Amino acid sequence: MPINAIASNNAIINGANKPATIVYSTESGTILEVLEDLVILDKTEITKYQIHTLEDVSPSTLLPGLVDSHVHLNEPGRTSWEGFETGTQAAISGGVTTVIDMPLNAIPPTTNVENFKVKLEAAQGQMWCDVGFWGGLVPHNLSDLVPLVKAGVRGFKGFLLDSGVEEFPPIGKEYIKKALRILGKEDTMMMFHAELPTVDDEQQQHEDNHREYSSFLSSRPDSFEIDAINLILECLRTIDGPVPPVHIVHLASMKAVPLIREARASGLPITTETCFHYLCIAAEQIPDGATYFKCCPPIRSEFNRQGLWDALYEGVITSVVSDHSPCTPELKNLPKGDFFDSWGGIASVGLGLPLMFTQDCSLVDIVTWCCEKTSKQAGMFHQKGAIAPGYDADLVVFDTKSEHVITNSSVYFKNKLTAYNGMVVKGTVLKTILRGQVVYTKANGVTKAPLGKTLLDPRR
Repeated sequence: MPINAIASNNAIINGANKPATIVYSTESGTILEVLEDLVILDKTEITKYQIHTLEDVSPSTLLPGLVDSHVHLNEPGRTSWEGFETGTQAAISGGVTTVIDMPLNAIPPTTNVENFKVKLEAAQGQMWCDVGFWGGLVPHNLSDLVPLVKAGVRGFKGFLLDSGVEEFPPIGKEYIKKALRILGKEDTMMMFHAELPTVDDEQQQHEDNHREYSSFLSSRPDSFEIDAINLILECLRTIDGPVPPVHIVHLASMKAVPLIREARASGLPITTETCFHYLCIAAEQIPDGATYFKCCPPIRSEFNRQGLWDALYEGVITSVVSDHSPCTPELKNLPKGDFFDSWGGIASVGLGLPLMFTQDCSLVDIVTWCCEKTSKQAGMFHQKGAIAPGYDADLVVFDTKSEHVITNSSVYFKNKLTAYNGMVVKGTVLKTILRGQVVYTKANGVTKAPLGKTLLDPRR
């Protein structure tokens, strides 16, 4: 059995940055042993194993592979927007070894087992990282939820307002309560895009300049998020009996943080994530007509951005994800620059590690938010998200001393358009290892052969 070792005087293990030598099998793809506080330079010193190769990557830092639990790969059906090949290549280029695919915007959406099989078939031979899957909550698919759990989806996502695609309609209060009861005895999770406009909001005519970001921002106020979360909490509180954990995706409003804090303090099983763009970009920075900054909920003010960071450090926000939601440049309507008449979504899978590190948070915190918590959310923290014996040998070599510029031309996305174009960031991923196999190096790019696999095992 081929056994390798990798060492560094900086490794993120058990909530600390420390020297370590990691022994792993390329056959089983798992970590065999972690020798903490030791940087071994001679493979013959590891007498317990017959080491094939030993690499010292000091002073670069060894991290567990990131787990991005919110990615839209869009295949099949909208593969012109993104696909398994380009999306997973973008992921591994940034040290993301696992992505969890959202049930939309592919056609068909992952809302029943038949559709799920179509998705799985499309993924075969195209995964450069490991891929798990969320199912969808849509009207009239209550009977499909438990079969989807049995088929391997890791949880479910629903919208409380128009998702933007007709094949994934929104759900309401009665559906949510029924789904909570149905899934209460299953090992799964329910997630919500938490925006809820009122009738007046939906009928409001926006007469402001549609090229001005402030017009779009005012059209989706904080109250959308607050009202949606209140509705979800109301549903949770009315259920007498077991309920699955609930997760709020892409929280953008700091004004909604007290609701989550109070609900968690009362014992309700609710968590929430935010996104790289909400933590790294403020509304005041967004130029007129720059529709590649449009996303829903919207990027809010600098004051709000700082409030989200506070909630993250407090632990009320538990994880950070990309919400990689790409589209073709035509759908961003760049020549017109109309924020109302363009697709909302920011492409960023694989960019999160340097983006977060540039914000001067520690690598220990980044691993907590982007590896451990996201892995726990997806029910795979026995396997992914940490450097520990028995875990997958998903490892990242990260050079903390370098800087680089994110450019549209350098990203691996299918459509090379991101809100981070031109941003100078700290740190560079030098190498990504997936289950013991090198899948990316800065020098040579991604491997020719896809080594990723689907993750359909039951949650743990």
